[in-house]
Amino acid sequence: MEEKNKEEKTTSFKTVQNPGNYKTVYESEKKSKTKLGFGRGFVIPFVSGVLGCSVVIGTCLGIPSIREKIIGTSNAKNSPASLESGYISQTSLSNYSDTAIYAANKILPSIVGIKVEYSVNSLLSIYGRQAQTATATASGSGIIISEDGYILTNNHIVDTTSSESYYEVSDATKVTVTLFDDETEYEAKIIGKDEQTDLAVIKIEKTGLSKAEFADSDNIKVGEFAMAVGNPLGLNSSITCGVVSAVNRKVTDSDGKNFNLIQTDAAINSGNSGGALVNSEGKVIGINTLKLSGTGIEGMGFAIPINSTTDITSQLIQYSKVRRPYIGISGMDLDEKTATANGLVVGVYVRSVEDFSAAQKAGVKVGDVIIEADGKKVTTMDELNEIKNTHQIDDEMKIKVNRDKKEEEITLKLGEQP
Repeated sequence: MEEKNKEEKTTSFKTVQNPGNYKTVYESEKKSKTKLGFGRGFVIPFVSGVLGCSVVIGTCLGIPSIREKIIGTSNAKNSPASLESGYISQTSLSNYSDTAIYAANKILPSIVGIKVEYSVNSLLSIYGRQAQTATATASGSGIIISEDGYILTNNHIVDTTSSESYYEVSDATKVTVTLFDDETEYEAKIIGKDEQTDLAVIKIEKTGLSKAEFADSDNIKVGEFAMAVGNPLGLNSSITCGVVSAVNRKVTDSDGKNFNLIQTDAAINSGNSGGALVNSEGKVIGINTLKLSGTGIEGMGFAIPINSTTDITSQLIQYSKVRRPYIGISGMDLDEKTATANGLVVGVYVRSVEDFSAAQKAGVKVGDVIIEADGKKVTTMDELNEIKNTHQIDDEMKIKVNRDKKEEEITLKLGEQP
């Protein structure tokens, strides 16, 4: 604050910062000399009265029984009436701290660091040099799911195979695991992996491990405590805290795969993938998998609900893959505009039928438009697959197709996805 003394006038100002059209606001207060007679006649008695009243009130508030009658007890904050009115008492920081400490101590022994080695082959010669091969590494996290060494993680951590115009990335050549509070590296074997759900199971030869405890992820609520645990940027056993921001959030990754995920604002960084999202009891509610990043994006991480992983995990351990029912078609979504323009109906247009598939055996033809499955209307491949995935291999599934402007019902015996 700046002061200017001119003719016994003091001017003060403050700046209001705003991206809009706010201007600087000046607040002026004139101070004039007060006559002595006015002070004796009014100001001194008034101030004395205020001081006396403050002493009396302060004394009363110091007596519990009087204080309770004046302002009520602290328990009133938690009364049914106050809760019904939307008021909830604040939680002390010490209670929040104790919750985080308990959750961390419970889950940390069940979280591992994962390091993956793979080969990168350049496909072009540069400056006359021959193509070269280099060794690269990636890191992530995992959750111990059995005392004898089975670990659940993300598929994208251990499945590094890819091919671009200028280089080729091999399968993982070596996977190692580091346990909590143990710098020893244990070599791990990939038991099974599934690209569709982005889940994988690896195993180390060690017993007596601390198995993570799972919560019921179907019962989590928006706003409840959430802690992300893992090894971001290679920093083992790191935790970040936040809340559950949303449940059943539909997210599409960069490869076009759709997920139904838990959203959280607990910070998730590179290397957190495969780690745990836990509740206030230190029980796993999800597997940290995705985050949104970019300018203006903050606190948007996503985890696979743990309930959706149990069947996948069992199949990965038993079969090294996930056995899924299979129809055997490729299709295209027909919306109202496209359907009308081509003299068809809204539904899934069958573009091709695979040889020896369930669809071919049942008589599905190219050009059919699937409009129903198990009595439910379908308009997209995602809807058709969602219904199909409620079945097991060899189950029967009924579909209704529109063929040459006539409807026909077909029964499929689902095969196994190759």
